[in-house]
Formats: sequence, structure tokens, C-alpha cells
Amino acid sequence: MSNLTKTIEIEFRVRYGETDQMGVVYHGNYAQYFEMGRTGWLREMGFSYKAMEESGIMLPVVSLCINYKKPARYDDLIKVKTTLVKLPTAKIEFDYEIVNEKDEILTTGNSVLVFVDVNKNRPTKCPDYILDKLRN
Repeated sequence: MSNLTKTIEIEFRVRYGETDQMGVVYHGNYAQYFEMGRTGWLREMGFSYKAMEESGIMLPVVSLCINYKKPARYDDLIKVKTTLVKLPTAKIEFDYEIVNEKDEILTTGNSVLVFVDVNKNRPTKCPDYILDKLRN
């Protein structure tokens, strides 16, 4: 499997503060779960947001799609599966799948982020060091 199609999984328990009065995960928390998956994916590949920012590259989210299938609840052990969709250009796109302990799909999603040159405050192409790593 190439790095381009690699799926990274992170696992954690839903915390009480992430739920509503019914014990169901508040819908807005799924964006944070996707961010945890995305940063885990980047870290696993040897990259970090912090290092990119220090080198003058920001990665703002420009599109986020979330599809709710089943609720996650307080104390559920959930897994976020994160996959890069295609080789980045000025954009990088990820697909997500959140499953419970029974491997039931709870949520799916997609996000698109844009590489931005901090000094110019303009979109820029994906850094070569990321492309080189993904092609190997």
C-alpha cells in the first residue's frame, strides 16, 4: 500500500462533556473528531501542523461535510478512520469514517483544506516534502 492510500485509525472514548442531555455526542464535536483523525494522519506520515505553520504554511478548512448515520454516546469507544482522497495540489482532501466497537458506521465525512502561504496570505501548492513522502 502506498502512502497515498494509507488509512490511519485513532481510537478513544467519548467524554461526558461531548454529549448533550440525552447522552448523545453533540453534532458539532464530529468536526473535532475529524480534526483529531487528520492531525493523526499527518503525524503518522511524519508531518505536523505546528511544523508547517512554523515554515509559513497554514491549512484552513474550506469545506466540511458530515453524514450522521447512528449516534455515538457517552463512554462509547469509537474509532476515526482517516484516508487521503488524492494527491494534494493547492488543496488536500480527506475522507472520514467513525465506527463503534461493533464496527458499525456512526458517521462519515469529508474535508478539504487549502495550503496557504502565511506571508502572502494566498493559496499555494502543496509543499514538495509532503508530495515526495506521499509518492513513496
